Amino acid sequence: MRILGVLFFIMGTLCAMAQTEVIAHRGYWKTDGSSQNSIRALVKADSIACYGSEFDVWLTADDVLVVNHDAVFKGVEIETSQSKDARAILLSNGENLPSLKQYLQAGKDCTTRLVFELKPHKNRLQEAKAVIDGIMMVDRMGLNDRVEYITFSADALEEFIKYAPKGTPVYYLNGEKTPQELHKLGAAGMDYNIRVFKKHPEWIKECHDLGMKVNVWTVNKEEDMKWCIEQGVDFITTNEPELLQKLLKK
Repeated sequence: MRILGVLFFIMGTLCAMAQTEVIAHRGYWKTDGSSQNSIRALVKADSIACYGSEFDVWLTADDVLVVNHDAVFKGVEIETSQSKDARAILLSNGENLPSLKQYLQAGKDCTTRLVFELKPHKNRLQEAKAVIDGIMMVDRMGLNDRVEYITFSADALEEFIKYAPKGTPVYYLNGEKTPQELHKLGAAGMDYNIRVFKKHPEWIKECHDLGMKVNVWTVNKEEDMKWCIEQGVDFITTNEPELLQKLLKK
């Protein structure tokens, strides 16, 4: 009986570990022919069966949603520029900087979940419009059941929760809100930097006790991945998705 109990314990531990899912940070860009936030990076993340592929979104001055991380990229300030100037930028793999519409269209041919990060805009009204326009575009393209929203902006967080279809996962990135505060707002969980969770490891259990999920970013070192897995986090966002997948299979 004792041996049987040990086996059940081991099986339970392995099952708990297997629950951790892999999210490719800005897609799987650390591979040949790819680039951060490129359509190729999305396709590559899908090809290795990542749970999700994260990407960053801005609204240009002429109200076009585009996919890019930096506020200023190759000398172009995305938020204050025309879409033709932003879209003319070439990524390191030769692709043009994609519009959100192009990116989501490519996502329709994938199975990986689309983790839509809205970047905080200097113009608050523009940011609010980006929330609504983003939700509407996702809806028009029939991707409501495939998209999760994340943001550093407390205002955008509340707006995504308010306007996205009921049940859509919305996570907060900034790191200062407690599990109880996020639960009260209606967030699906917290998506914080690993440094935050190292400082507040108790927040992981508190989130789970409240029925919320935990994502940790951006985790690239093997020892940090192992720590996150041992803590029972739900998702790990990483630039090294294949390394994380190997660890989860052990």
